[in-house]
Amino acid sequence: MKNEIKTINRRGFLEHSAKITAAGFLMSRLPAESKKLISFEGEIKVALIGCGGRGTGAISQALEADPDVRLVAMADAFGDQAEECLKTLIEKFVDSEKINVNRETIFTGFDAYKQAIDMADVVILTTPPAFRPLHFEYAISQGKHVFMEKPVATDVAGIRTVLAAGKEARRKKLNVVVGLQRHYQRSYQSIKNKIDRGKIGEIISGQVYWNSGGVWVRPRETGQTELEYQMRNWYYFNWLCGDHIVEQHIHNIDVANWFIGSTPVSAQGMGGREVRKGKDHGQIFDHHFVEFTYKNGQVVASQCRHQKGCMNRVEEVFQGTRGNVTTNSSHFGLIKNKRGKVVFNHEGENDINPYQQEHNELFSAIKAGDYRMDDTNRGAEATMSAILGRMATYSGEKITWDEAMDFDHKLVPELHSFNDNAPVQPDKEGNYPIPVPGVSTYR
Repeated sequence: MKNEIKTINRRGFLEHSAKITAAGFLMSRLPAESKKLISFEGEIKVALIGCGGRGTGAISQALEADPDVRLVAMADAFGDQAEECLKTLIEKFVDSEKINVNRETIFTGFDAYKQAIDMADVVILTTPPAFRPLHFEYAISQGKHVFMEKPVATDVAGIRTVLAAGKEARRKKLNVVVGLQRHYQRSYQSIKNKIDRGKIGEIISGQVYWNSGGVWVRPRETGQTELEYQMRNWYYFNWLCGDHIVEQHIHNIDVANWFIGSTPVSAQGMGGREVRKGKDHGQIFDHHFVEFTYKNGQVVASQCRHQKGCMNRVEEVFQGTRGNVTTNSSHFGLIKNKRGKVVFNHEGENDINPYQQEHNELFSAIKAGDYRMDDTNRGAEATMSAILGRMATYSGEKITWDEAMDFDHKLVPELHSFNDNAPVQPDKEGNYPIPVPGVSTYR
């Protein structure tokens, strides 16, 4: 960590660009070279791969996790996203030496991730999920510690890549954290501890929910290639996002796996498009309902919905032989016995933000020289469970875990520029192919 690096700090940036107000000018006005600072003993150099909203949040949490963390490189397919991210970070970390980047260390394009990863000790992977296996595999091959957002893939081929890279990470004793932050939330940890101690007996069933009005839509703009449009509107294309059962509802499905202590052995369900079915909504369903069956016979009913004006619910409920559990992301965990009496209530209004805690623990381990963070398999299993559910709703079939893992399922092609062909194409009316349960063999 003693290599000399070229940096620009907050004060230097302000002196250079005091008259700049628009993010679009930021990159062009950053100096190619600036005052040189010498890396100090104990410094942890971080590269951000994927500079959208989640990437901006994740790198902010990484920078706050330890005083010696420095952002030294950024990469994104889109230059404007890198600009906006950098602008936000510079405004947040006023008078700080934490933002140590310049024009030479902000990379754009499909291969930009390699240049940024090569500069760092730790990498933050927050691109759309399609690219996670590729980026994770490269980061581990280069000996980097990793924080990567969920889901870790959108297809079975990606799951296999992540599992293989995770095995290599363990061999190299690299720390890996996956952004399934409920594992780092005190209310969930407390409930899991009570379950393990037999407070509700054996879990026999459950219901997990992510029902909401949906997320953003980014309309097509003049001059975009088909690939650029899909990557800008990535949430609505299965190869990029995995559908919202994978990208979002993974959190609740992961809790079911965690509390039960295994992955599903099979899934069957239904889904479709009733409300969010315009051209800008790409391919994904706006609702899914799945029954996941686990090895000891437990059945978990899974609901996720993107429909405005309907009941919103984001939480998990489980029934045991001695009592019931309810958990949600608002630092709430409740256990009732069979008579309906509350026997445990975690109301942690002052609990630390789990998004921050996962970074605190990662950088604490790195700083101490410990290898103790290993979320890869858990992240892959949660992602694969959600993909299994998607396969069931798209096909209308009952599908086993083993069948899904054996399926020749690869959605993400090798890409090098926005002029490459997108893996799915619209028809003459601008509509995309949609899975039809009972008819489509597409999973």
